[in-house]
Amino acid sequence: MALTIDRETIAAMSNRLALKRDGIATAVILVLAATGYLLFPDNLALLTRLIAIALLVLSLDLVTGYCGVATLGHAALFGAGAYAAGITSAHYGINDPLLMTLVGIVAGAVAGLICGIVILRAHGLPQLVLSIALIYLFHEFANKASSWTGGSDGLSGISTDPLFGLFEFDLYGHTAYLYGVALLLIVLILLRFLVRSPFGMLCRGIRQDPLRIRAMGVSPKVTLIKMYGISGAVAGVGGALNAISTQVVGLDSLSFTQSAEALVMLVLGGTGSLFGALAGTLVFMLFEDYVSAANPFHWLTIVGLLLILVVLFAPKGIYGTAAAYLARRREARS
Repeated sequence: MALTIDRETIAAMSNRLALKRDGIATAVILVLAATGYLLFPDNLALLTRLIAIALLVLSLDLVTGYCGVATLGHAALFGAGAYAAGITSAHYGINDPLLMTLVGIVAGAVAGLICGIVILRAHGLPQLVLSIALIYLFHEFANKASSWTGGSDGLSGISTDPLFGLFEFDLYGHTAYLYGVALLLIVLILLRFLVRSPFGMLCRGIRQDPLRIRAMGVSPKVTLIKMYGISGAVAGVGGALNAISTQVVGLDSLSFTQSAEALVMLVLGGTGSLFGALAGTLVFMLFEDYVSAANPFHWLTIVGLLLILVVLFAPKGIYGTAAAYLARRREARS
């Protein structure tokens, strides 16, 4: 009886601590968002793009960080959401941003299920090769279906109605940025509940010991396919936001480079942590933008050096290493 009470007490304290950390992290995100809005009013397009890519990296973290699935084709899900939202507006005249976002979510989820079914038929290096093959197939399909996607010229003709009929998507990007911040916070809150749920714990168990999970009577493959669908929905939100904010969708949203950069951002921040995914995206994109402007001839070299330093001296990523350091400090005090 006492043991049960102690376990319940420990669980309650752990939940309170987790909620406190989530509250602090949410407050930090809101402060950063407000700072960006006030201090960089001329760069809101870049910051909105950063949010869209952050959603892509969050979706990648779900399958790579939490499930241990190696993939270099995750931009296929992002691009599916972007093209679906863009086609809805350009070809069907549905310009409501909420409906366009919903279409992007559905398209991303469907693309995620398709990719999951294909990729999860293999393991290890073959799995990685399948993901690369899929991103090239999605890219080529979008290129050939030029009557719908615009091909290599990109999908144009996208327009967006005022949000809730009140807030215009102006050229300065104020509405798009605030809409992106709202989407990011909603997705982040939902994902925090997801990764702490029994389903999220099951996915972590599959990453660590799939044989034991299978022995429990659970199908790892079915579980991972479900997570792939959820991941696709999150990436679809990012793709739809990108289409809404820029009002054009290009083949670069389905490129292998996009997938590879998303993986780099995830490793930079720290895998298996939603806040690590956000930190990696923020550091990489702002550092890349600053360095490319300061030194347009050698900026790739500088970015490469940053990545090498992080991998060598912070193997858990920027956020992961900082979190581990703070945890050791707390243990030392206690």
